[in-house]
Formats: sequence, structure tokens, C-alpha cells
Amino acid sequence: MTTLPVTVDLDEAGLAVVTIDHPPLNLYDQALHTALRDAVAELERAGPRAVLVRAEGEVVSGGVDVKQVFHPMAQAGDAERGTAYFAELVETGRRLHHLPCPTVFAAHGLTLTWAFEVALACDLIVATPRASFGLIEATVGLTPAMGGTQRLAERAGIGRARLLVMTAGRFGAEELEGWGVVDRLVPEDGFDEAARAFAAQLAAGPTRAHAATKEILRHLTEGGLEAANEVTPQAAGALFATADLAGAMASFVEQGHGKATFSGR
Repeated sequence: MTTLPVTVDLDEAGLAVVTIDHPPLNLYDQALHTALRDAVAELERAGPRAVLVRAEGEVVSGGVDVKQVFHPMAQAGDAERGTAYFAELVETGRRLHHLPCPTVFAAHGLTLTWAFEVALACDLIVATPRASFGLIEATVGLTPAMGGTQRLAERAGIGRARLLVMTAGRFGAEELEGWGVVDRLVPEDGFDEAARAFAAQLAAGPTRAHAATKEILRHLTEGGLEAANEVTPQAAGALFATADLAGAMASFVEQGHGKATFSGR
């Protein structure tokens, strides 16, 4: 019986847990390429209230299976095939980034190339202090092609994106937290449970409001401040028609701050 390298489990509370399990090193190959694309499509269909992306094994990923994925294209000098392949990567990253719910990436160890790019396509990155990250494509004459370079620049600035990508170095989670790339450091003991609890907390929140927040920020990064200002009134104003806002406002008036519960509607 073949085990899929990427699986999606949706619980009753609306949290979707995406698990990468492609031993021994979770290397990106054609099977994982297809499974990741299918997992994102499943998330789009399921409409979860939050997503947690995590990995099994000692490392999150050791990178790409270069012999299988890139070497044949390089040997053939097949730029057309390479362009088409990278277009698929960019589209997968874009669709993950555009999911209308909070997305969290949990990094417990080494997180290289495609896995780091998936992390950057998520809204929030949590990591243990022993985790490390790298976009090391330059070592084989490539550049990251799932959107990781530009998303890294959004988080840490263009100069640091150049440094990380051009040196093909490995950078620790603590340093990247200082850069604003890693959002939260979590102790190694109990990390998986803590990451799940954090994502579950987001899933229990005002899902429609979180989607509006993501829409506003996406317009900011894609079109600048004025583009975000243009979309904000409609994105925020539409929340007055949601059950979550009505219930939370009633809870605030009757019980005070912080007592509301949310259904995602």
C-alpha cells in the first residue's frame, strides 16, 4: 500500500493539518510535487478555518531530489520544460498564499529550498530554536522558483533576501526571528502539540475577519498602501453581515472583552 507524501486531515473544529511524510529526507520529487499540488486543491475545496503545515522525520526537508527533478532538464538544456515546471511551482505557492484562512508552518529542524518556500507562502512560521532554513538553489546554478525570494523580501527586506539567496547559506531560527522571517520560537519539547494548539486557536477565531485581514495585507504587498486603502472599507464593512461579528458584539456588550466564541460564519 503506497503512502502519499502529503496528506490533509480536517478535524471537526475546522483545522486542516497538512503533513509532509516522504522519508528519509522529505526530498522534493515528482511524487511530492503532485501530492503538494493536490493537497492545496483539497484545502481550497474543504474551506478549513485554519491550516497547519508540518512534517514528519528528523528534518522538515533536505531539499530537492536534484537527480530526478532538475538534472534531466539541465542535461537536455530544456528551458521550455524548466519554465513550465517553475510556473507550476509558483502557482502552487500562490494558491496556498491566497487561502482565505490563517495558515501556519511548523519547522522543527532543517528546512531547505521548497519547504522554506512553502513556509514563506504561509501566514505565520513557528519554529524550534534548533530549526534552520536555507534557499540553497544557487549551489546548483538555480534560483528559488516557488515565490520564496520575493516573499522573503516582504518579510526581511530586499538586502537580506539577496544575502540569503545569493550565499545559499543556512540560517538559524533565532536569527531569522530577529529578521522577522520566523514569527514565533517554540521550545523543542512539546513542539508539535504547541504548533497544533496555536493553529487550533486561530481556527477557533473569526474566520471571515481573518480572511479580510489577509485580503487587505495582500493588496498592500501587491499594490501598495493606496491599494490596501481602497479595499479596506468593503473587506471590513462586509463583516457586519457575519454571524461572528453579531455574536461577538453582543458578547462584548453583555459580558465584556474576550468572552466571544466564533463559528466561522
